[in-house]
Formats: sequence, structure tokens, C-alpha cells
Amino acid sequence: MKELFDTVSQTCSRKVTHSYSTSFSLATKMLAPVIRQDIYNIYGFVRFADEIVDSFHDYNKEQLFDRFSNALEESLHDKISLNPILNSFQHTVHRYQIDKELIDAFMLSMRLDLTKSVYRTEEEYKQYIYGSADVVGLMCLKVFVNGDKEMFEELKDAAMSLGSAFQKVNFLRDLKADHEGLNRTYFPNTNLAELNEVSKQAIIQEIEEDFRKGYEGILKLPVEAKFGVFMAYRYYRRLLKKLHRIPAVEIKNARVRVPNYEKFSLLTRSYVKYHLNLVR
Repeated sequence: MKELFDTVSQTCSRKVTHSYSTSFSLATKMLAPVIRQDIYNIYGFVRFADEIVDSFHDYNKEQLFDRFSNALEESLHDKISLNPILNSFQHTVHRYQIDKELIDAFMLSMRLDLTKSVYRTEEEYKQYIYGSADVVGLMCLKVFVNGDKEMFEELKDAAMSLGSAFQKVNFLRDLKADHEGLNRTYFPNTNLAELNEVSKQAIIQEIEEDFRKGYEGILKLPVEAKFGVFMAYRYYRRLLKKLHRIPAVEIKNARVRVPNYEKFSLLTRSYVKYHLNLVR
């Protein structure tokens, strides 16, 4: 009956994705069914780790994270876990031979969120971005290319750039929550208490360059993945456009979002562009 437990585990990962992120869930639905569940499995894993360090303030987060980390190691070794999220994740890891280094780098960045609040240098900032976002893009790319090592090597820089862009948009959108709620400052050499237009535009230009590199990779993705990733790209570009319009003095006091009606409008227009072969 292991198959039944695996099915239940995968259902849990899918439910986590739908519950925590309507935008990511919508983009994932645009992937081919053959790879869709494995992306749910990756999202469920990264979401649970992130929730421990960001949300469980009334509990001993260090202790919870240690337990989660130990259970992760056991699941990867034993190829099973009674934690359904980890059970479905280890299945994807082994199916696509996701490098352990990627998982370790992600867990390191999540652990940093337990104790580190300020990233003062570019090196610290880039290391955190790599572990919290770039490697997630690489995990997903492993699924997208389905064992094609040559394609993975060709597209990995673009996948990392797209992961960086998504994460940096989240940082800019969540300035208030990160700075006031969690006492975190990710952008180096930036005084968030006195954020000005020059600093804001420098951040946006950095993100735009990441998007440019990431888009070049989207065009080369296998057909099973291309539209879903393109949809996520379009959604985050919309968020960045909204952030661009907000004055720097106000950006840390508002959390920008894309309402559901805009998401579905974006989906419709993206679908038309994609199927008219305008994504090139």
C-alpha cells in the first residue's frame, strides 16, 4: 500500500501549493501534467521550510527547523518519510537526481533566517539569493529537462537569474513585513528607513537584468514547461511594474499584489501570445 501513501503525500503537496500561493498554483497548472506534480512536490518542501522560519513565532523555530532538517536527511536516505511533504519531495529528488548540494544550499539560507537580520555585503546577499531562490530554479529545471544534462547546463544560468528575479521582487514587495515584522534587511547598502528613488531604481534595474537573462532561458525550455514558466514570468513582471509606479517613500508601507481578476486576464493574454507564437 506504499502507492496509496505516495498518492496521499502528493495530494498534500498539491494542497499546500494551492493554499499558500494562488499565483504559483495557477502557473503550475499551465505545465504539462507529466511534470506538474513534481513541481508541486518541490514547492511544498520549500514552502514548509520557509514557513518554519517566517511564521511560527510562538514556537521554538530553531528546534522545529532542526527536526525538519533531520527528517529531510532521513527521507533522502531511506526514500520514505512519514511527513507526506518530505515523502513526495524525496520522490522527486530521486526521480530526477536533484543534486544534494542544491538542497543543502537552500536549507542553509533558510537557517540563516533564524538568526541573521542584515545582509551588509554583496557577497552575503548573493549567497542568500543563491540558496533561497536560485537553487529552487535549478531544482525545477532538473524536472523540466528530464535528465537532459546538456540542456540543463545550457539553461542553468537563466534558471538562476529567473529565480533571483522572483526573489528580489518578493523582497521589494515585502519590505514592510520583512523590515518591521521580521527585522530583516536583505538589500545591502540600502537604508530602508530612508529609501529614495535612486536606491529603488537601482534595485529595479538589477531585477530587470535578471528578468532579461531569465527570459532567454524560457524561450529554450521544453514545450512541457515553457508556458507555465512564461506565465510565472509574466506575473512577476506585472508585480515589478506596479512597484515601479509606487514612490520610494511609500513602497515600504504597501504590499503590492495582483488581484485574481488581473491574474486571469494576464493568463488569457499570455495564452494568446504563446499560442500565436509571439513568445520568442
